[in-house]
Amino acid sequence: MKIGFCTDPATLASLPSRPDCDFIEGHVVNFLTPEAPDADFAPRAAALKACGYPMPAANVLLPAALKCSGPDIDYARLDRYAQTVFRRCREIGMTLIVFGSAGARMVPEGFPLTKGFEQYVDLLKQFGPLAEEQGVTLVVEPLNRGECNLVNTILEGAEAVRRANTAGVKLLVDIFHMLRNGESPDDIVKVGPLIRHAHIAENKDRAAPGVNGEDFRPYLRALRRAGYNDRLALEPIWTDLPRQLGPALIELRRQLTDAGY
Repeated sequence: MKIGFCTDPATLASLPSRPDCDFIEGHVVNFLTPEAPDADFAPRAAALKACGYPMPAANVLLPAALKCSGPDIDYARLDRYAQTVFRRCREIGMTLIVFGSAGARMVPEGFPLTKGFEQYVDLLKQFGPLAEEQGVTLVVEPLNRGECNLVNTILEGAEAVRRANTAGVKLLVDIFHMLRNGESPDDIVKVGPLIRHAHIAENKDRAAPGVNGEDFRPYLRALRRAGYNDRLALEPIWTDLPRQLGPALIELRRQLTDAGY
């Protein structure tokens, strides 16, 4: 399993030592800046090249104001936005984009949730081929019920992926969100063939592994039983990144070893 964490080249450069990780995961809105001119993106691309770590993935596809559910969807803007995202991915060697985006995805009060789900699936159908053309996979990230009201569990995420029925759209397993929802590790095995990426953080305070001593092994064993052995990114709320990162990587690797990786 390749281990990384969510950050950007500027933050990485501020650390006192080079982290013992395989990759970093970026932020679409803040790093790829899809609605900014190419000239504004160029320095970010250069900083990534200079940082010495690959950035194969980025999360937070959409800003909260760019809605993908409800009565006020701007499909033309979404199409332009997505085309820029996936083109810039190709330019920097990024191959995976995480579609979480709780604010953009949140179904407005009074709008039918079933209609919101259909809108989300339709957007996956629209984005999937655009991603595939640029060599990118778009992964659905189920979000816990406290953050979003649409596609909360990995079983619901799998249903969205199957309904989209396009090669460019797959599934992410986020162990933090599963813990918040109380989802069973066995559900990971049920959706194994769809999984292309994974995130992790502790349930309490969304802390880094080891802070509260939480046991991820049942979920890690389920990932292994599902046949997943690709990338796993730390996505906690850091309270002291330089101090916490090293121990978090050590603890995660320890639990991965215990789980059979």
